[in-house]
Amino acid sequence: MEDRIICFLIDDDDDDQEIFSLALSNIDENIHCITANDGIDALTRLNTEDKFTPNFIFLDLNMVRMNGRECLSEIRKIPRLDSIPVIIYSTSSEQRDIMETKTLGAADYIVKPSSMALLEKRLEQVLRGYHT
Repeated sequence: MEDRIICFLIDDDDDDQEIFSLALSNIDENIHCITANDGIDALTRLNTEDKFTPNFIFLDLNMVRMNGRECLSEIRKIPRLDSIPVIIYSTSSEQRDIMETKTLGAADYIVKPSSMALLEKRLEQVLRGYHT
């Protein structure tokens, strides 16, 4: 069980959740993807389930109830998650968004790619960068 990786995806788009989960399972069957539909649901889970500490958090920027910037700021206030990389996963490729989220504590930024193969390649790069 030690080599099982838990990724927590916070994204309000069901299709994006499904594609992301499939990409992770294609990369490695030991990667488990847990999803939350928005920042409020994610923070509730992260704040109330003491044992829930994912290896990676992937966060969409453009969500309705709480946007990704607000959620990122709140995640960074949870001490046990200090060392957990938060990777922004967004359709936005705006340099301002990338710089702003890194200032707020994001470890990386993935622009949602147009194909499954590109998504898998980018996720592999991110996962390898933290799990060597």
